[in-house]
Amino acid sequence: MTKAIRIHAHGGPEVMRWEDVPTPEPGPGEALVRHAAVGLNFIDVYFRTGLYKTALPAILGMEAAGTVTAVGEGVTEVAVGDRVAYATAPIGAYATERVIAADRLVKLPDNIDFNTAAAMMLQGFTAQYLLRRTYKVQPGDTILVHAAAGGVGLIMTQWAKHLGATVIGVVSTPEKAELARAHGADHTVVGYGELVAEVKRITGGAMVPVVYDSIGKDTFMISLDCLAPLGMMVSYGNASGPVGAVDVGLLGAKGSLFLTRPGLATYTAKRADLQHAAGELFEVVGTGAVSIRVNQTFPLQDAALAHAALEARRTTGSTILLP
Repeated sequence: MTKAIRIHAHGGPEVMRWEDVPTPEPGPGEALVRHAAVGLNFIDVYFRTGLYKTALPAILGMEAAGTVTAVGEGVTEVAVGDRVAYATAPIGAYATERVIAADRLVKLPDNIDFNTAAAMMLQGFTAQYLLRRTYKVQPGDTILVHAAAGGVGLIMTQWAKHLGATVIGVVSTPEKAELARAHGADHTVVGYGELVAEVKRITGGAMVPVVYDSIGKDTFMISLDCLAPLGMMVSYGNASGPVGAVDVGLLGAKGSLFLTRPGLATYTAKRADLQHAAGELFEVVGTGAVSIRVNQTFPLQDAALAHAALEARRTTGSTILLP
């Protein structure tokens, strides 16, 4: 048997149960992975609450690292004994073992340990596509990053600085502002009540070419007002709730703005793109340009406590769950 965190109904952290489930066997094209560490991400909350739909009962989690213990027919991407990691649908990572499509796994280089890998795959892949593909950050750009002290935010801030950008980081507390600055943020803004005025002051009225907004409903209009003409609004999260209906006429009125709602699955749907993203991520982490901060660890069986901390914004950097 395998131990797993399952939900039988949508709701708060209290719906999560630590249960025995049958250990799956890999079918054609699949691999069985014994997890050494599991990543915690806000998307896990969306599946738990029902914002993102899934059949029940369900095992949460989209990210983990571990060792391949068995492979199914036709698998060529990995072999038994390989150290691997993943960050992908379908959910099912909150378990001691799981079966997953082998072409969704990437092999870990020797200088990336399991805890680091579990902490960085989904967040690192997200930072990679946001900075390198959705809006390709160039040297000299000034960018605005919401939740700059969170898992994605700290990676994005470091990576953007490595690319030669100036980073304005939005955070919720002075302590988080200090953490963001320690990871390269040139300017920090606590809260978003005066954000537009602060961006105008910092940029001398020019505003920014791109806003990376993971907050959603509460910050959407404010983020639009921080953009320069022809700027890009990248809405990639719903921490305060989904944005809802948008009057596209506002984009024209506010400066012929661009709006996108990207998702990791699209950017890594092709294995070549997945491997390229992993290669870029492993390079910046391996060279030290980006450090992965695992600031919280919880036993996997206590995942409900981790969810409560995440939703209360009591976490910084990355959080992992240990089977």
